[in-house]
Order: sequence, then C-alpha cells, then structure tokens
Amino acid sequence: MKAYGAVRALDGLSLHVEPGEVVAVVGPSGCGKSTLLEIVCGLLEADSGTVDSPAAALMPQRDALLPWLTAEDNAGLALHVGGATAAEARAAARSHFAAFGLEGFERARPSELSGGMRQRVAFLRTLLSGRPVLCLDEPFGALDALTRVQLQAWLAGALAREPRTTLLVTHDVEEAVVLADRVLVLSPRPGRVVAEHVVTSPRPRERSGDEVREVAARIWRELLATGSSLPGAAASPKAVRR
Repeated sequence: MKAYGAVRALDGLSLHVEPGEVVAVVGPSGCGKSTLLEIVCGLLEADSGTVDSPAAALMPQRDALLPWLTAEDNAGLALHVGGATAAEARAAARSHFAAFGLEGFERARPSELSGGMRQRVAFLRTLLSGRPVLCLDEPFGALDALTRVQLQAWLAGALAREPRTTLLVTHDVEEAVVLADRVLVLSPRPGRVVAEHVVTSPRPRERSGDEVREVAARIWRELLATGSSLPGAAASPKAVRR
C-alpha cells in the first residue's frame, strides 16, 4: 500500500514477473502506475508490503538527457557513474549505436536529435545500467503517433536482441498488447490488479494481428466498464466494439 496523505495511490496490489518476461501495466490516470514503478526501483518506499526484486533501472516518461553531453556520453552515463572512465563508458555506448539506429549521431547533443532518437538514447542508457530489471514509464507517451508505432517495433526488436525482465507502464492499450507477454489492468485509484491477459503469440508482433486486436478489445471493455479513460489514447471503434 502507498498513500500520499489521505489519498491512497495503491492498495492490495500484488504482481509477479518471471525472469525475461515483459509485463505491461495499464489503467486509468491517477491509479498509481508510476508510483508502482518507483517503488519497484527503490525510489519510493511502500507504506506496507514488500518488494522482492533484483536491482531495477527506471526509464522515466521524459528522456532526461543532459543537454551539455553528447549522445554517446548520455547513453554511457550510468556506466560512468558506476565507476567506468568517461572513455570506457563512451566506447561501450558507441558499440551499440548502429543496432539502436543512432550511428553517425554519437557526438550530437540532445537538441540535435529527434524525439525518437532521444528516446533510443535514453533506453540505451537504461539498458547499459546493467540492472536485470527494466522499468519503463510510458516511454513513448510524448511522441507523435507515427513515431510511437515505429519505436514500439524498435523496442520489441531491442528486447528480442537483449532480453531483460521488463515492467512497462503505458496508456496505450495496443502498445501494451504488442510488446508484453502479459498485460495487467489496474482499477481506478487506489490501484489494484483487476484483470490479467496473457498474450500467446510470439514477440515481436504486429498491431494488426488477430490476437492483439482481440486482447486489446477485451481490455478496453474492462476499462470502459469502470468509467475509466486513458490519457492521450483514443479507442478505435473496432477496439471497443461489444
């Protein structure tokens, strides 16, 4: 349980993520999704309950790149803070730039990168932290629709190349179903798990796939039944058809 004064953000929430599994969490605005990730990462302390997890790295909603550092220095920041020399951290980051679609932008400042490229640098920084658990807090929420879809496919490929136990918070139901092995639906505040959906088709998967559309439709019906809506994510008529 986690409360802020008289407001309970989370209450009675329990979840389990298997090693190497990608689990997405969706739910209405204010139901404690970001709070959950901060507790898992040790940035917040729960008022009651326990977290049994190896060290986790958080990728927040905004890329939080340091404007005075180059792309490769931003990507290698966790390594540098962890004790590597600047040159060692830079070299380690640079070795991933081609796979991350960033080749040629190693020395670019954040202001010289597109929003999608900044998010890829931020994800590489999170990955290079070496933490066995990744917590991604609406990583593509600030991007336009086309870039978001492109980066969803890119993230699916990145997790296929370098599997990590991943907990993903998103307001995009279809994104959750495309990327995750399981999708957990939270109730309105205080957040608790009210439904779980297993996605059986192998990753990476297409948004247009039959199972993706069917599972997303079920999740939308559950959210709409509670009177909830997700910020910035409009349901398509097909997704909410009863």
